[in-house]
This record gives sequence, structure tokens and C-alpha cells, in this order.
Amino acid sequence: MTSKQRVMTALDFRTPDRVPVAPMAFWSEFTEQWREVTGNEGTVEDWFGVDVHIAIGDETPYPSLAGEIGRDGEYVLQRDGWGQVKRTREGGAFFGQIDFAYEEDGSLRHGEFEPPDLDARYRSLDGRIDALKKRYCVFAKVGGPFIRTGFMRGETRWLMDLAADPQMAAEMAMRTSRHLTDIGLEQLRRWDLYDTGVWIFDDMAATRGPMFSPATAERVMAPAWAHMIDSFKSAGAEKVILHSDGNIGPLLDLFIDLGFDGINPVEYHTGLHPVELRERYGERLVMLGGLDNALILPRGDRDEVRAHVIDVLYAAADGGFAIGTHSVGPDIAVETIQLVRETINEYGEYPLRLP
Repeated sequence: MTSKQRVMTALDFRTPDRVPVAPMAFWSEFTEQWREVTGNEGTVEDWFGVDVHIAIGDETPYPSLAGEIGRDGEYVLQRDGWGQVKRTREGGAFFGQIDFAYEEDGSLRHGEFEPPDLDARYRSLDGRIDALKKRYCVFAKVGGPFIRTGFMRGETRWLMDLAADPQMAAEMAMRTSRHLTDIGLEQLRRWDLYDTGVWIFDDMAATRGPMFSPATAERVMAPAWAHMIDSFKSAGAEKVILHSDGNIGPLLDLFIDLGFDGINPVEYHTGLHPVELRERYGERLVMLGGLDNALILPRGDRDEVRAHVIDVLYAAADGGFAIGTHSVGPDIAVETIQLVRETINEYGEYPLRLP
């Protein structure tokens, strides 16, 4: 089977030739270590057998505003396409937010969003998309209304809005949702990804749970999510998958009711156990991920790692699952990832024969 055939078969709760491998973000530091250990000059994704690629253009509302706008001693001031001004040290990885696209009253400081069909938004992938589709199961990607509105409003003020002024928060979320939906529809059309679909990346949770209550989710955010899901599926998108870090367990029933087909990355250390979720939701919920990159893989105990991979594979018994983890950083040994790969290869062929 091709990667596309394998993934889409699994997402329909049928069994392909083997359990698909979900997208995994291999940090550059890990990739360097991997090259040193293995001597491999290819890509980690090919070596590990990753089946899914997420394709994204420039979804920001103000791409023409992005760039450096000044200096403050050893700090660089940059405005990004979300309209936020970030202050960071030269070459630094972390930044402070010092200005935003939304005024205090919820009005837009920089005016209406720039058109979603600008060629410049998609140019970086237009010439490569056909090659990617031959190798991977490619999905379109857009951000979600929670995290992207936070970029434009500022995280602290945005969380306060959700609690103190839910009507204004809902209006901002819907405005974000409409823009991101238009970007997603353009990607589906331009790259012909209707037969796979769209991933909505909307990080909204910490280890213990979401950053807002289920009541706020239903009252404020649900209409924005519903607009995106309904629009993509009406356009012909086969699947709509939600990506969110953290424990989104308290919101899963809502997400299923809204029409999300599946979730990623199913972070094990937050309490999202794939086998338990399969028992609870059956064929109502596709899962992509499930491996623990926070505790088990960094510890690197071979017996524990092997048992963990086998345990997670039980969720894939009847399809509806792709195995993987959120990301792989330098805190995880190359030998550990080799063991994960070997265990998946040993036990991941259908029909599954798990010990």
C-alpha cells in the first residue's frame, strides 16, 4: 500500500497492511544525533516510516506586515503576520509579546485581513506538493480559532476575555475562524487535498486539562469550530482532524458532536490512554499519536519502551489509529527511537498479533 492508501484505510476503521505512522516533529538536534549514530544521509521521516505530511501556507491575516521594525539595545523588535510585536534577543528562541492586533475594545488595529487567495501565501509548497503527495498522505493544515485569536489578542487578555466578556470573545473567535476557513478552503482547492482533508491545529490544553471550562468551550468556541468543520466537509474534505497538545479529554464528547473525525497527538502522559479512549468511543474517534515523549521515551528503559509501544498498538486492532508521538527532541536517545521503530515493525502488521 502507499502511505495515502494505508492512512485513509485506517481512518475509515478498516485494516491496511500495517499500522500507519502519524506525523512526528523530529527536532534538528535529534536529527543531528541520529545522523551521527546511524550514518544515514536521508530523512528521519523516511527511516522511521512516517506516513503523514501536513501542508500549510501562510495563514496569517497580515503577511505584508511581517518583518523587523526596530531595535532596543540587544533586543530585536519584530512584527509577525498576526500583528503582534515580539521582543527577543538576536538569535534567541524565546520572546516577549509587547503589542497586538486587537485593541482593548476588540477592534482591529491594522484593519481587515488580507485576502486568503494571495499566491504568495502558498508559493513555498506549490512546486513541491505533487512530490509530497507521491510519498505521503498529505493533509492541509490551518490553525484554530482559540490559539490564533490568542496570537492577535495576547494570551493573558484572551483568557480574560473568555471569562469576562464571552460575547466579544465569541465574535473575535468567529472572525478568526472565518479567515482560517478561507485559507483551508484555498489549500484544499489549490493542492487538491479533498480526498484526505484538513487538520486544525488549536492547542488549548495543559497537562491537567483545557485552559477553559467545557461550558466556555460550548458557549464561546463551539460555533467557531463548527463553522470550520462544516465548511470543510461541505467543500468535500474527507476528514477533519483536531491537533491539540495537552489533556483535551473533558472536551472530546463536544468535539465528536461538532464533527471532528479524530485527534492528535493523544498525549499519553496527560492521561489520554489510546486503549481506554478506544473502549470509550469505539469507531466514533480516530486517534493519531499515543506514544509518550514526556516520560517513557526520555527514560529510555528498553523493557518499558517496548511494552509501551505494544500497549499503544492494542488501540489499532480494528483500524482507526496511526501510531506516533508529538515530537522527538534531544532528550530521547536515538537508540530508543530505533527500538520504537523495530517494535512497530515487529508487531504493527495486520492482522495484529500482539503478545
